[in-house]
Amino acid sequence: MERTFIMIKPDGVQRHLVGEIVRRFEAKGFTLVGLKMMKVSRELAEKHYEVHKDKSFFPGLVDFITSAPVIAMVWEGESVIAAARNIIGATNPISAAPGSIRGDFGVSIGRNLIHGSDAIETARQEVSLWFDDEELVDWEPIRKSWLYE
Repeated sequence: MERTFIMIKPDGVQRHLVGEIVRRFEAKGFTLVGLKMMKVSRELAEKHYEVHKDKSFFPGLVDFITSAPVIAMVWEGESVIAAARNIIGATNPISAAPGSIRGDFGVSIGRNLIHGSDAIETARQEVSLWFDDEELVDWEPIRKSWLYE
């Protein structure tokens, strides 16, 4: 089974969208294997967004992600990375499809509510950056036979 890292950003937490966002992943049939609410340190934020460190928006991005609590999650399922990207929607909420999280709730690119890993290797890196192994729970939901052949 594939795993992905999903983070509800400070704007999603502040706007009380946590339950709605979690509901969408559960309704799709994915399994939650890790969840925590946390205040992100500057060090963790800089590591997470390291790929953007030379871009002009990097300082503001780090300031934003450390400004209020986030919800860090790990979801598991077949093709969960690609499916999660569809559930999340395009980075710019104006371009995001209706029915996606950003399409339904986002207004601006700088406040786009949620982060999701974009590839298998990125997911592995992000899961290990945000979670220790003992924080992840391996379990078998009884609905699995109703989701997969």
